[in-house]
Amino acid sequence: MSSTMSSTTPNIVGLPAFNDNYIWLLRNSDGSALVVDPGDAEPVETALKQYGLTLSGILITHHHFDHVGGLNALKSAHGCTVYGPANPNIDGIDIELGDGDHINVGDYSFDIITVPGHTLDHIAYYRAGEEPAVFCGDTLFAGGCGRIFEGNPGMMHESLSRLAALPSETAVYCAHEYTLANLAFARAADPDNDDLQQREAKALALRAKGTPTVPSTIALELATNPFLRSADARLADGLESAGRGVGGDTVAVFAGLRAWKDQF
Repeated sequence: MSSTMSSTTPNIVGLPAFNDNYIWLLRNSDGSALVVDPGDAEPVETALKQYGLTLSGILITHHHFDHVGGLNALKSAHGCTVYGPANPNIDGIDIELGDGDHINVGDYSFDIITVPGHTLDHIAYYRAGEEPAVFCGDTLFAGGCGRIFEGNPGMMHESLSRLAALPSETAVYCAHEYTLANLAFARAADPDNDDLQQREAKALALRAKGTPTVPSTIALELATNPFLRSADARLADGLESAGRGVGGDTVAVFAGLRAWKDQF
């Protein structure tokens, strides 16, 4: 992983954690900050000191430890408000959020989108406006999607479809640096996609320099991410060529792709 890095805007900073996680830090104009999915408190504390910020809020997408592990240490140290899904198994949530909720936190406003599949409690935070962005945890990745641990393929397909319907310029802030592995699979599933081949070459160059490949955009995902392209006949053809033909509708194609990726 690279060191602390800026993303598409200097007010949103990715903090590497563990082997491949990103904790997103969002700076406010008053010198405070929010963080998204702090699985580890230490990178957040380091960044707060580096930038001279106070912590005013924490946004949680789902209950997995690498997304909530630092929550209580940060809350105890800073007295900040914690927003997250209505899951009693997440200790420390102050304001529970569900589909269609709207929150204003510091300089940021978010619409809440429920996106179950990876987990049943998963939510995403969508910021509309001139610089739209979505913080989507482990649902949509750059070039891929999360494993289906608690939901089912139909549920995950619907969640991804909701994210895919966001404005094309929306920046996609996912929580892991999985892009090269995702694109290697995408190329196997969608070998004739020129946009995908160009994306992989750029991603390889970025990672060779230690530069993150995220955020991406909804437009880029629609062009190159096989899990958003299950309606394209070429993806069904790719499954057939791999001896994994499924027939049926787009959900069946999506399920076939996810099962293939699980074993890739």
